[in-house]
Amino acid sequence: MEWTGPGEFGKFASQTSKLIRLFVHRKYFFEIVHKQNDQGTDHMEMAWKLNKEGLKFTLISSKYISLYTDESTLRMNDVSHIPQTAASHTLLPSNQPDKHPAVDMLRVDPRDTAYQIPALDNRYLQGVLPDCSYNPSYIIKGFPLYRYQGLDFVNISYIYPNDYTRLTHMETHNTCFYSDNPMFLDRYMRMDEPEGQEKEDETRDGGILRRKAVPEEEDLQKMEAANEIDHTPLEYIDEYRDDHEDDIQRRLHKLFSLPQGDRKPTHRKTSDSDLGPESNRPVEQLRPEILTNKPNDKEVESIQSLGEDAEEVLPYEPTSPPVLEPEVKWEQTFHLTSLDLQKKRSDQLDLDCNVSGNLLLRASDALPVVKAFMDELNSSPHRRFSLVRVLNIERRVDWSQGSRYLLELELRDVNGQHFRLSRFIYHKHHSQTHTPELPLHPKMLLCNPVGFHWNPTATVHFILPVKNQARWVQQLIVDMEHLYQRTGDPNFNLIITDYSSTDMDIETALKASKLNRYQYLKLNGNFQRSAGLQAGVDLINDKHSIVFLCDLHLHFPSSIIDTVRKHCVEGYMAFAPIVMRLDCGATPRDPRGYWEVNGFGLLGIYKSDLEAAGGMNTQDFTDRWGGEDWELLDRVLQSGLEVDRIYVRNFLHHYHSKRGMWNHRILHRGS
Repeated sequence: MEWTGPGEFGKFASQTSKLIRLFVHRKYFFEIVHKQNDQGTDHMEMAWKLNKEGLKFTLISSKYISLYTDESTLRMNDVSHIPQTAASHTLLPSNQPDKHPAVDMLRVDPRDTAYQIPALDNRYLQGVLPDCSYNPSYIIKGFPLYRYQGLDFVNISYIYPNDYTRLTHMETHNTCFYSDNPMFLDRYMRMDEPEGQEKEDETRDGGILRRKAVPEEEDLQKMEAANEIDHTPLEYIDEYRDDHEDDIQRRLHKLFSLPQGDRKPTHRKTSDSDLGPESNRPVEQLRPEILTNKPNDKEVESIQSLGEDAEEVLPYEPTSPPVLEPEVKWEQTFHLTSLDLQKKRSDQLDLDCNVSGNLLLRASDALPVVKAFMDELNSSPHRRFSLVRVLNIERRVDWSQGSRYLLELELRDVNGQHFRLSRFIYHKHHSQTHTPELPLHPKMLLCNPVGFHWNPTATVHFILPVKNQARWVQQLIVDMEHLYQRTGDPNFNLIITDYSSTDMDIETALKASKLNRYQYLKLNGNFQRSAGLQAGVDLINDKHSIVFLCDLHLHFPSSIIDTVRKHCVEGYMAFAPIVMRLDCGATPRDPRGYWEVNGFGLLGIYKSDLEAAGGMNTQDFTDRWGGEDWELLDRVLQSGLEVDRIYVRNFLHHYHSKRGMWNHRILHRGS
């Protein structure tokens, strides 16, 4: 992506075309891909010049530019008249399938296509596990909540194997995945001291360098237990480093100060590049003795001598004094302690960190469950299956009663046919009989949670209210067509409720599409998200189908229908997937952005359960947009449902301008 200033035609080589022979009185077609900013202030210019040395480009004014055809009678989504050229329809390297993508989330993963594997017949699963009741302790049916308090009762599930939803490529912008406490980091990586030298650190007090002992491991543990460790942000280290650099520079500048007069000394703050090789290391690894390194007496004399020589020889003022580079201690060693950051994470929503991705389930916790289930599955001579691979395991922890697992396995029968097993099972805590003098030993029991089963044929209704968003609506229809073509799933339906859009005929576009199922409802008045969603819900006749409250501007993975379907259990569970918001300029092949952790506007729930929770709140949320998702979450939880929440691979929200949206008004000049 390239940007230049107005009239800046020589910034990039790609700005200038190859030589083209032009003829008088002939029109020439130009195809330009231009990305506008969200303020409407970006620009696009065309210029030309004769192939003669020394001539400058001349701007082609609007007087000589026209549309390819008269578009005054066309709607914004009518684009079939535009010539299809190689410039915009040939796959560029960045859009082609990449065997080694730079972003881990784009790696090929069996989860993405697991829906294509035929499902294992339920008759093979009858009686495999004993039945058990499913009533987790975290259900809060009837529990009074303050408005928006439901956020505190939503937890995320653990995932196995690694689905690479952690946005490692964004951690240069957001380091929240790690602790910001320098003492915490120092516990896991310590620079070794020379023999016989006491461990000490240097601090600065009123310009005087003082020394203090670095706490030992034992002391750190005591301080941590007493909650005495100061959680100092990393910015403190930068300030600490800069203070000492400035102190050194002030001393050097004083040594190099030239006589007063017309020549004024120039002050310059040392940049990171001036710190030498050590500056390439993380800040927390820089030792205080390096940061506070100052010249000894001999060095001062040498520097003074250099300064006197410079004053005599140089006819001009130096722009900055020489910088002392820290000594490189090639023999320096350090000690590392293993750090399992995943283990330290909680299953509570982390609203302060938006790059961390799904919690990872350890293999030692996941594979024994798989083995135990396979043993039970093959305990009958009529059932002989071998495990091909573990597709996906999700664990929802109930610390007092047990853990629920979504077990997804690829199996092979004796005939060599492959099947997908996708089933919820329960790992229940069961107390053994014990005598008073013996401690209580929990016994883990795999069982079948009665009633807690997902329906693989349930219809999923994608509901979107819209108003005057022609380009995005057209893109949505195209995406839904591709989704249907890739999956062949007949049990999903697109419902668009339209607040009388004037920029395109949505109903006609739907009729012309290749969608298997769709519904259209025209509404009047101002855009209202809650009312628009509820109007779409009211179009659904089957209460035992799934409502997916959706949004425009989304990029859907091909597995989205299957993902929503298997995370909704009627009477028990709704699903709030976490979507990734793309930054400006980012694309699905270059997904730079962050996870929308605190947004619940995307929700999958059975219509019967939504009605039991009271439906959309169309009274409190009319022209307002924002908060209606949290308010609905409160009522869904109070109705007795749990809300499952995971980060969904390659589920993306495109960056888009808010300009022209329903709650934006044009500010006219002079008004």
